[in-house]
Amino acid sequence: MTVAKNTICLWFEKDAEAAARFYTGLFPDSAMGAVHRAPGDYPSGKAGDVLTVTFTVAGIPCLGLNGGPAFRHSEAFSFQIATDDQAETDRYWNAIVENGGTESDCGWCKDRWGISWQITPRVLTEALSAGGGQAQRAFAAMMQMKKIDVAAIEAARRG
Repeated sequence: MTVAKNTICLWFEKDAEAAARFYTGLFPDSAMGAVHRAPGDYPSGKAGDVLTVTFTVAGIPCLGLNGGPAFRHSEAFSFQIATDDQAETDRYWNAIVENGGTESDCGWCKDRWGISWQITPRVLTEALSAGGGQAQRAFAAMMQMKKIDVAAIEAARRG
């Protein structure tokens, strides 16, 4: 088994395996890896409990660690998922929010484990990259949204 040179480690209270299975079932280019059980008791668990889970989410290698309640996730870390259209944007957003997550602003939402996700249509990224009036109008439109509305971004970009 080859271990990636750089892996994102996500700290969970106790549900790393459930989170990994949710992510890998939702996003393409994702897969479950190994589930490792604790060889002995540890501060937040017992011997035999799931300790770590390896998985890939949208091509990014990750390690889920069941470390207990000591640390919480924040918006300082998020996964940004580029989407091609409104249907793909809706599918990811709705899956995260309807599975115990919460909506935030400007295309951000948080899953039930506290991980932040930016569900970002490519049309928004392209509009912001264009600069000038297109970027200003698209940015102003985005600032009024929770889930990104592709048609509204396209309309704002056109002026």
